[in-house]
Amino acid sequence: MSATDTIPKEPVQDQSLFTVLVALAANGLLAAAKSVAAVLTGSASMVAEAAHSWADTGNEVFLLIAERQGKRPRDAEHPWGHGRATYVWSLVAAFGLFSAGAVVSVWHGVTELRAESSAETSYTVNYVVLGIAFVLDGISFLQATRQVHGSARRFGMHPVRFVARTSNATLRAVFFEDLTALLGILLAGGGIALHQLTGDKVWDAVGSIAVGVLLGFVAIFLMRRNMDYLIGEQLPPELRTRVISSLLDHPAIDRLTYLHVEYIGPLRLFVVAAVDLTGDDTEQHLAVRLHRVEADIEQDPLIEDAILTLSLPDDPALTL
Repeated sequence: MSATDTIPKEPVQDQSLFTVLVALAANGLLAAAKSVAAVLTGSASMVAEAAHSWADTGNEVFLLIAERQGKRPRDAEHPWGHGRATYVWSLVAAFGLFSAGAVVSVWHGVTELRAESSAETSYTVNYVVLGIAFVLDGISFLQATRQVHGSARRFGMHPVRFVARTSNATLRAVFFEDLTALLGILLAGGGIALHQLTGDKVWDAVGSIAVGVLLGFVAIFLMRRNMDYLIGEQLPPELRTRVISSLLDHPAIDRLTYLHVEYIGPLRLFVVAAVDLTGDDTEQHLAVRLHRVEADIEQDPLIEDAILTLSLPDDPALTL
């Protein structure tokens, strides 16, 4: 089986769009429910969870913009399309998670720690809302997990490694946001339960701070990954091997001596390669053949643009 047989042919970005829409619907409902519960109970942990869900809801809007902007086709001013816009908007979404979610959660928790007294809270309301939140966030997380596992299998990568290294920024964002949401619910529920068991409001405040710290770590990770792709992330070895194999499988290519590949968007690559073509054509015919081979290579769903040049006779060949 050639490398091109294992490269995904289905509209991966359409799957990502559906994943974002599921997350948006879940987070929008949860943000409203948690806000009502926070007002009714006065729980610091529930305030943190409400801020978390509102931040996630806003982030999904940015991710929808990322999907829309990244799909815009090539034009005269953007010969490689607009794929990198996905990383810009995903970076904005990750920063929103940090500023709107982490900062509010930590600040409110610290404020509650310094407060002299607190009103009685309804633990039942908190538990019911958190339980519903766990179910809805779990549904969204399962959708993201299914897409991660399916894509990881096609690229021959472990799911955890795939979601950390994938160029699909929106999928990574939704996956980690949903995972963080589930962990945040457990932290908030733990803080509320300890408050109930001990009668000490400190545990509720600590739950809020813990949620904020968790959001901060995830936001920084997501921001760094998007920055990596904006400044030039190197392909993982598995994908680079597939690109080399795809080139060498072409019947007109006899030898590959140089390869430069860079991401220009989610699952979209720009390829520059030096090759030896089969046969012994004249210079005029070689130019035509190179152009045809470039066009063939660009039929690969991963390769947005390919530029080929001729290898020097003494250049060492690249192998798998």
